[in-house]
Amino acid sequence: MLKKIFIIVLVLVVAGGILGALYFWNQISWPVSDDETTTLFTVSEGEGVNTISQALYDDGLIRSMFWFETYIWFDRSESGFIAGNYVLSPSMSTREIVRLLTSGDTTPERTITTIEGWTITDIAAYLSETGIVNKDEFIEKASVTDSRTIIPDVVYAFLADKPANQGLEGFLFPDTYRIYDTATPEQIIKKMLDNFDDKFTEDMYAAALERGMSVYDIVTLASIIEKEVRTDEDRRIAAGIFYDRMAQGVALQSDATVNYVTGKQALQPTASDLAADSPYNTYKYKGLPPGPISNPSLSSIMAALHPEQTEYFYFLTKPDGSTVFSKTYEEHLENKATYLQ
Repeated sequence: MLKKIFIIVLVLVVAGGILGALYFWNQISWPVSDDETTTLFTVSEGEGVNTISQALYDDGLIRSMFWFETYIWFDRSESGFIAGNYVLSPSMSTREIVRLLTSGDTTPERTITTIEGWTITDIAAYLSETGIVNKDEFIEKASVTDSRTIIPDVVYAFLADKPANQGLEGFLFPDTYRIYDTATPEQIIKKMLDNFDDKFTEDMYAAALERGMSVYDIVTLASIIEKEVRTDEDRRIAAGIFYDRMAQGVALQSDATVNYVTGKQALQPTASDLAADSPYNTYKYKGLPPGPISNPSLSSIMAALHPEQTEYFYFLTKPDGSTVFSKTYEEHLENKATYLQ
């Protein structure tokens, strides 16, 4: 009788062991899902197994912290994790993830620099030429009228007064960025919007409000200043001229807005260019254009917020990039004849 009981217990133990082993193998071999969407996962120097497993679980990359850590113990990989950035997805099994995180097969970073005054199209062309993202895809993502469609977890206060039919032109802050080789248009755009959010301070919000301007209006004006004028001082003077013109109901007459319509880079647009029927043509239509014509620098934004009031009412850009200001139309015509003929 005792022998029979012993055999039964032994069979149950063996069967339980087999079932347990099969369950364990299932936990480490089957991925969380078949979703192949990739995410960038970072292992920092000195991070322990528990911290790593918690982060993997929070990111939806492993089924269970317990079974992940159990596998690490069996695999003797506790000290094998190598710091770096890794591309993972929920379609990878625990075994595959551990193998990758202990391989050192990290995702390299690279530096990109976007120039002050570039448009979305300019940025897209640059990123495409450097082999980072597809040009058309970047333009499509940056042209969304609601940033939450590509960055669902962030609400940007500076976009609150953006017209509902306008994209993100003006807010892709020009700067030098560190990105991963696997960066998507959405991730790059988020970096640029986050940077704008950091740069546009509470004092700047207050300054815009004091001038009776929305953030969108300030950025639109700054985008024109950026394309027209080079130095900080000249930008403040040009901003003052634009404010005076708007106050007096006079068209801004910005060549940069005409170039935005025609796609040219002309110092002096032709009569045909000036006749272009577009709301962005500030020779034809008074006030600000519907939106930014470039992504301006902090200098141009500050000029739009803090213009310098002078007696000037006209200005032009010389071929060398410097600015010539004038008080009267006659003086302006003389300057055009001198510097642009």
